[in-house]
Amino acid sequence: MGDFVRVETNEGIGTIRLERPPMNALNTGVQEELRAAATVVSADPDVRAVIVYGGEKVFAAGADIKEMADMSYVDMAQRAADLSSALGALARIPKPVVAAITGYALGGGCELALACDWRVVAEDAKLGQPEIKLGIIPGAGGTQRLARLVGPARAKDLIMSGRMVDAAEALRIGLADRVVPADRVYAEAVALVRPYLTGPAQALRAAKLAVDGGLEMDLASGLAWESQLFAALFATDDRREGMAAFVEKRRPDFTGR
Repeated sequence: MGDFVRVETNEGIGTIRLERPPMNALNTGVQEELRAAATVVSADPDVRAVIVYGGEKVFAAGADIKEMADMSYVDMAQRAADLSSALGALARIPKPVVAAITGYALGGGCELALACDWRVVAEDAKLGQPEIKLGIIPGAGGTQRLARLVGPARAKDLIMSGRMVDAAEALRIGLADRVVPADRVYAEAVALVRPYLTGPAQALRAAKLAVDGGLEMDLASGLAWESQLFAALFATDDRREGMAAFVEKRRPDFTGR
């Protein structure tokens, strides 16, 4: 993909791999390569699920502070929307996406993890939004996605204190979905998404759109959105195959169409 982000595809899983040692700091180059990687895995029909992975030592320890330190309001006003939309591109991947987190997921790294559907976290990992300690707030989705995930009170605690949480607390508050030994993180992420590799791709896409889109709407609008997506699936081959297999008492053979 580029200097800092690779996409590897193996048996239906696309791995977006960050490679900017030592801490995978998310400078502008990394952000734009993440956007490009999201486009690639979204468009590739051979990719049925996605893992975002920073490697065995660290997921991503945050934005590149050295890059931002001399930026003015005018500079950041021009850049902030691109920063947010780069990680937003990950959130809009129309396939199951899991973050495989080792070491640290802080600041922009935590926001990257929040853009995924699930988070598999190493037992010794640390997560958090420490931007307040720099005199700023999260600017790539942290205030919005974190509050939706763990609730506004807990999100305010993490964001306003800037404290890090360990894996046990992350699991307790819903920031982590699975906690495993560090050397098992990637394998556990594979295990999490494996059931989706042979699933009905269009229905999985619709399920993600229904949940994520509905969170932005009032209940009535969300229900109408769900109904629209539900009805649209009756035009797919997989809907016909799934119902035929049910009637015939056999396993469905989904094709993703």
